[in-house]
Amino acid sequence: MPSVFVQGRPVESYPPLAPEARRGSVRRITEVGEQVLHKPCRDVTEFGPDLAALIGDMFLTMYIADGAGLAANQVGVDLRLFVYDCPDDDGARHVGHIVNPVLQPLDASGRRLLDDTEGCLSVPGAVMDVPRPDRAVVRGFDKDGEPLVIEGTGYFARCLAHEADHCDGQVYLDRLSKRERKDALRQVADRRDEVFARRAANVEALSKARPTG
Repeated sequence: MPSVFVQGRPVESYPPLAPEARRGSVRRITEVGEQVLHKPCRDVTEFGPDLAALIGDMFLTMYIADGAGLAANQVGVDLRLFVYDCPDDDGARHVGHIVNPVLQPLDASGRRLLDDTEGCLSVPGAVMDVPRPDRAVVRGFDKDGEPLVIEGTGYFARCLAHEADHCDGQVYLDRLSKRERKDALRQVADRRDEVFARRAANVEALSKARPTG
């Protein structure tokens, strides 16, 4: 089985960071409670260099934050779009972006729920168990407006469902009970400074690694 899939297609080899990240700039990651995270995002209607630049920024920001996926509203942009660089349970790596994603409903007989840990870059430091289907199918478009279908299983399915939720104005805390949500927010209070220190160290390491002039 191929070890890397880019935009759903197998490739022979791929660099540690998606090439789009090399052209990107680091953006601030929004946090739970900010309005942009809690309302459905607008459809992307313009495909071109501005969209490609946003995708580059999102990839770089995701890597700086040690994430597996990032939606546009997590960098304050009210558009239906997310990027990902995520393994599945078989060890294959999945990298790509999807514009105007729609999570396809699955027949109950063809799926099972997995209760597994989940975190979110916009809920810094919190990790909670969240039930998700073991399979996900997302339909949308690439940055050039070409139709795209991405399928995932296991942890990658969780990533796809999580990011599609963001585009619909939901964070994973919305899937928790009141008591679980309080526990998650308590984790944020305890760990937020540590998370931000790690991100700042990653930004500093990146600035030293990039050529100047």
